Amino acid sequence: MLKPILCAASLVFSLSAIASDVSAVLPKIKEIAANPAIVAAVKEGNNKKLSLDAIKAIDEKWKSTSGNLPEAQATQSNEAATVLKTAETNNPSFKESILTDNQGANVAITALTSDYWQGDEPKFTKAFAAGKGEDYVARPKRDDSTGAVIAQISVPVMDAGAAIGTLTVGVDIGKSQ
Repeated sequence: MLKPILCAASLVFSLSAIASDVSAVLPKIKEIAANPAIVAAVKEGNNKKLSLDAIKAIDEKWKSTSGNLPEAQATQSNEAATVLKTAETNNPSFKESILTDNQGANVAITALTSDYWQGDEPKFTKAFAAGKGEDYVARPKRDDSTGAVIAQISVPVMDAGAAIGTLTVGVDIGKSQ
C-alpha cells in the first residue's frame, strides 16, 4: 500500500516542478514573441496570402523530402530564425523554436521540423485560439535520443490586440531553472 502513495506523491512533486519550470520560462517566451523582428516576420508570412491548399501542398513536399526544400532553408536562415537561435543560446533549456503565420505555416524554425504546416496541431490551434491568442503548454514528453523531458510551450504572436501567428518553444524541463 505504501508504494502507490509514494508514486502519487512523486507525481504531484513532478507536476509541481513542471509548473514551476513553465512559470520560469513563459515570460521569456512571451518576450521573444513580442520582438519586433518576430512580429514583422509573421506579418510578412501572412502577407503572402497563401491558400490553405498551397500550404498543404508545400507540407506534402516537405514531408516527402524530409524538408529538403528551399522553403526549409529560408525558414532556418531568415532574421526571425536568427532571433530565435540567439534566444536558444541565451536560454539553455530552449531546444527548438517554431514560428508560424496565422494559418500555422512555418515562418522561422531553429531545427528542421517534420512538417511545414503546424495548423492542424494543438500547439498552433490552442495558442492561436481563433485569433484571440492563448498560452498553451503541451504535456511533457521524454526525448528518446537525449533522455530529456521536453514540453512544447506555445504563445500567440500578437499585433494590435489580435493573434497573428504563434511561437512554440521546446523546453527541456530539467534545465529551465
